Amino acid sequence: MTETLPLELDRSAKTPLAEQIRKGISAAIESGVLAPGARLPSWLDLAAQLGVARGTVRSAYERLSAAQLIVASRATGTRVADRPPLGVRQEQPPDPGSFMEMYRELTAGPAIFQMGVPAQETLPAKLFARIRSHAIRAESSAPAMYPDPRGEFELRREIAAYLAVARGVECSPSQVVITAGYSSGLGLALRVLGLEGRKAWMEDPGFPFTRHGLELARLSLAPIPVDADGIDVDHGLQHAPDAALAVVTPGQQAPLGSTLSLARRLRLLDWAAQEGTWVIEDDYLGELQLKGRATPALASLDRAGRVIHIGSFSKTISPTWRLGFVVAPAQLAARFAEVAACLSPAPGPGIQLATAAFMREGHYLRHLRRTKRLYSAQRDALLDCLRPRAGEVAVAGLAVLLWLPAGTPDLSIAREALAFGLAPVPLSLWYASPASARSGLLLGIATAPQKHLARSCDRLCGIIERFT
Repeated sequence: MTETLPLELDRSAKTPLAEQIRKGISAAIESGVLAPGARLPSWLDLAAQLGVARGTVRSAYERLSAAQLIVASRATGTRVADRPPLGVRQEQPPDPGSFMEMYRELTAGPAIFQMGVPAQETLPAKLFARIRSHAIRAESSAPAMYPDPRGEFELRREIAAYLAVARGVECSPSQVVITAGYSSGLGLALRVLGLEGRKAWMEDPGFPFTRHGLELARLSLAPIPVDADGIDVDHGLQHAPDAALAVVTPGQQAPLGSTLSLARRLRLLDWAAQEGTWVIEDDYLGELQLKGRATPALASLDRAGRVIHIGSFSKTISPTWRLGFVVAPAQLAARFAEVAACLSPAPGPGIQLATAAFMREGHYLRHLRRTKRLYSAQRDALLDCLRPRAGEVAVAGLAVLLWLPAGTPDLSIAREALAFGLAPVPLSLWYASPASARSGLLLGIATAPQKHLARSCDRLCGIIERFT
């Protein structure tokens, strides 16, 4: 039901109010803002909304009905009539070569080999639906009041407890701020730090969305190369020692999957402590390390309070939740709360309370264990399938990286593969400069079920052959 209508009345105009209302609703119908079947407020409710006499709205509705633009019924109320559309609004595609075109291509799906989304078969859907239903009922029956902008205390408490066990991070619930996913957490952190015009280290290759987010925040980027030990801290200190920020993925580097070595972690933290630099830790893939126990978070070693830890539930449960969190250093906790309250409050309580219950009852850790077993099996199957068919392949976190010969147009390959329901991610998009970019395809493990895997690999390799 359309509870309110965007109608503006000019009481000083010569046009009668009833005619202004008729024209406003008619224009909304003709432009497609009010679709066929959309329910309108009763003439009593609209009169109260607009502050006019009931007879004025009733007269406008009668004229609209006479023009067959609306239909009234005791059973279904007043609705927009079904009629051929005079002009259908079509969403304009993003400009070629724009960031939004790249964003849509990287998030296209559902498809085989898609990165960034978890497998659905390990999530106990019925169990979580029951928990979520209970949380929604609790939310609906609670008094109408503004929730804590930092997020529900129950979820912040569970996240703090989980981080202490799984990621080695000791923090209080007051340091945890619930966000609408990783990107929201990054935006919140950048607002708090206020580093516009300053220089920031960015891993190269690194997450394209993070890179563009830093650029939108008007930071000057210093691309820092990555090797088997993670970001090259000494290279950063040599070429950009004046940076005010470093954004890193120390657990499993995005996209190559390497873990930041202990020596480089300590070097990075020592530099941050001495120079007053901030470090944003993108806990990419969190605990989803398939070989051995996950390396503790960088924030677990931070004694100077320079690391801002960002995590999310997108890779472990679902990106549709848009649910994540930031762990602020103790001295910044109040500032994070202030910015969250004014500019970036937490998502609605319902999904938060459901997630808190899911964690509190032990389901989340069990879900992670099942997920890691499934991903290990799917990784091994994908490697076995690719090695006889393709060239050099390597494990890169929750993806298998298929290296391509220099100069191979990996972006064109990925675009053609999407037409066949395959969504490999071109590696070249992760580099700061085309001159330094290497060509390859990242094949997501979570979305590579063993059923029909050989057929999918054959199809992808056939596409690659046409470009090499």
